[in-house]
Amino acid sequence: MHVRTARLVGVAVARRAGVAEELLDEVRLAIGEACTRAVALHNQYGLADLVTVEMSDSEAYSVRVIDHAPIEASVGLAKLPPDELADESLTDEALTTGVGFALLAGFVDDLQVRPVEDGLGTEVRMVWPVRRR
Repeated sequence: MHVRTARLVGVAVARRAGVAEELLDEVRLAIGEACTRAVALHNQYGLADLVTVEMSDSEAYSVRVIDHAPIEASVGLAKLPPDELADESLTDEALTTGVGFALLAGFVDDLQVRPVEDGLGTEVRMVWPVRRR
């Protein structure tokens, strides 16, 4: 799935699920950032595997973006304060990943980043509240 398509579908599903209108820009930006990060990792490692994007509206609206790249030590960068993300000793790849996680944390209150259960890769799970009609 292309990043643009993932954003469009993600916002449409969020709207139908009952995510508040004022959160839809955050949903769009977060899905775009998570997908862009995953695609960049696949490109960096020369992976032909597709990035997996799953959406669910069972209790809340959740989006999972799963890449199949080797798990990076830079996953820990998500916890670094912004001034440390500017550290010149960080590699470009680590900095890009860390900034991506920092941006996601700014867009999503309920964000989880963890290794996939089977095989290589990282799962980024984002959740937004819904209003039931």
